[in-house]
Amino acid sequence: MLSIAALQAVVTATPFDGEPTNGELDVIEQEIPLILAEVDLLDAQIMTIDRPVTELDTQRLRRARNRVMAARRDLTNRAGIALSGGAA
Repeated sequence: MLSIAALQAVVTATPFDGEPTNGELDVIEQEIPLILAEVDLLDAQIMTIDRPVTELDTQRLRRARNRVMAARRDLTNRAGIALSGGAA
């Protein structure tokens, strides 16, 4: 039978403090517009759960989807610029 006691020091050698690193916080900050757009889309979808969808609801959903797509596009374009960085 293999003893797990010898492996415990390796597993617990680096304690996790539960806080995000500065790099992770920077990435989250860059994604805030997308996160907010997705929250707006979710709010619009939740409003239509228990009632028939009206023309106003359809417009609200379409606008929210467009904001999500635009935020994704912008985030992807910024990531592409940051990653490409070399000589063209």
